[in-house]
Amino acid sequence: QVQLVESGGGSVQVGGSLRLPCVASGSTYHWYTMGWFRQAPGKDREGVASIRLDRSSTFYADSVKDRFTISRDGTKNTVYLQMNSLKPEDTAMYYCAAEVNTPPNGRVIVFGGRVFNYWGQGTQVTVSS
Repeated sequence: QVQLVESGGGSVQVGGSLRLPCVASGSTYHWYTMGWFRQAPGKDREGVASIRLDRSSTFYADSVKDRFTISRDGTKNTVYLQMNSLKPEDTAMYYCAAEVNTPPNGRVIVFGGRVFNYWGQGTQVTVSS
């Protein structure tokens, strides 16, 4: 059983930082990519950053380039999203997602040329001025 568990969300002031970890459990043999998405109230879910598991190449949405960094710790099956210089428009529910060779547990979204089909429950990030 594949499972993704996010944490690290919270409230922060403009210009602050947060780090979101996502721990993956279960059989990860057919995992290809992991990523972070976000969804603000009344808006569609959008890709933020992704990282390939075979060569650690990364991809970012234009809105977060130079502010957010995605990384992975293969020994812990954990992917991190380091968010710096946070803005009010970064306020959203943040979801960890994976591109895996298994039936999806929710939406299927293409981001950075990869197909994400497995999702965590999300963690809320609120940025206030």
